[in-house]
Amino acid sequence: MAKELKHLTKRSDDYSQWYNDLVTKADLAEQAPVRGCMIIKPYGYAIWEKIQAGLDKEFKKLGVQNAYFPLLIPKSFFAREAEHVEGFAKESAVVTHYRLKTSENGKGIVVDPDAKLDEELIIRPTSETMIWHTYKNWIHSWRDLPIKCNQWCNVMRWEMRTRPFLRTSEFLWQEGHTAHATYEEAVEEAQTMLHCYADFVEDVMAVPVIRGEKSETERFAGALKTYTIEAMMQDGKALQSGTSHFLGQNFAKSFDVTYLNKDNKPEYVWATSWGVSTRLMGALIMVHSDDNGLVLPPKLAPIQVVVIPINKNEEQLKAITAKLQPAIDQLRELGISVKYDDADNKRPGFKFADYELKGVPVRLVMGGRDLENNTIEIMRRDTLEKENVSFDGIVERVKDMLDDIQRSVFEKARKMRDSKIYECTNYDEFKERIKDGGFFLCPWDGTAETEAKIKEDTQATIRCIPYGYEQKEGAVDMVSGKPATSWVIVARAY
Repeated sequence: MAKELKHLTKRSDDYSQWYNDLVTKADLAEQAPVRGCMIIKPYGYAIWEKIQAGLDKEFKKLGVQNAYFPLLIPKSFFAREAEHVEGFAKESAVVTHYRLKTSENGKGIVVDPDAKLDEELIIRPTSETMIWHTYKNWIHSWRDLPIKCNQWCNVMRWEMRTRPFLRTSEFLWQEGHTAHATYEEAVEEAQTMLHCYADFVEDVMAVPVIRGEKSETERFAGALKTYTIEAMMQDGKALQSGTSHFLGQNFAKSFDVTYLNKDNKPEYVWATSWGVSTRLMGALIMVHSDDNGLVLPPKLAPIQVVVIPINKNEEQLKAITAKLQPAIDQLRELGISVKYDDADNKRPGFKFADYELKGVPVRLVMGGRDLENNTIEIMRRDTLEKENVSFDGIVERVKDMLDDIQRSVFEKARKMRDSKIYECTNYDEFKERIKDGGFFLCPWDGTAETEAKIKEDTQATIRCIPYGYEQKEGAVDMVSGKPATSWVIVARAY
């Protein structure tokens, strides 16, 4: 049974199938009856809850307050911001009727044609239009600013090609929306949120990211600037893992949101929006996991330590439990989540395989001989290394191991990513090498034509104009031969 439980497609054989297998077999999610939607199972949702709680704490440190806005948005709201509606029109789901009725033959349910809505409603793909309609009622004077609201919710984008967590028709996310008195404040806010995301993803999720700004073609619909964090998966593809947008005054003008400044003169408000979604779950899986299952950084693991007794009889189990319980209590007092699995309906081998598959960072095992010798077996999930150690001092050893695992999984991911970042100025070389994945740092002439050519030829896109990389002068675009205006990260992406 343990072998059957652990069987996953190998990453080297079929990376995509390995990912799908892992999502299902690690009890993270399963397909829903509605095409493109998923059911997030308790274990998967527990990880999302930790992501949500961690980010929410960071948002509130920055003065952000949570609110909730309606799921349904009047279609007329979208028509007010042309670029925004064009960006979401093809994936918007529309509610046209408000009632069902029994069919004439009494054997089914049909839409009641007499229950057509006066105005069709859009199931929110994002909430800028609803929120800026609302902000008009909230903002009157400079004293009302800034407003920093966030909501945790679900959205609907009718995707044609879906994959659990990475791209689904319905997904969970947070969307922050802020209003400011000045251009400078809004730009600063958008950049602050970008770095908030990046710090969380690196420090808590242990996923290294590149921070940067999107090209005009890749910006969020209706934004003047889009800032992004880009992570590299083990197959060398990019995953956009969070974005923050400077919206300028576009939405304020569309919804006539003004405030009276200190000179008592009306001015349009400046705006930002920013969001991350359950796509972060996909990043977590694909950056760290291996052919044995999930590898979870301890800060996000629902179970950080699993303790498994191996006993011959009930009396021995009681003795082992009595030995282990004080250490379990001490670990829990330190805020470490511990599961003591003394269930007798599964063999130890099955349990080992199951917790390995689910990525539990540390496993402790005590049997009868360990009890006699005052020892315990300890295994770390990231390297699968195990050893028998003295039971004395096990609490401190486990605590130190969890800290080391958190550091180690980040460093492993960072080294993998850095080994696949290449500087490239030759287009023929680029077209050949991009097939094997990686981030390519290339000079770009700044034109949409060149960007479109790269995408058409290679299915790769400009992920961002990266921060922290030298923008070398005098380079020429590898496609057009024109002088480069910047160096960009180009990659294939999920």
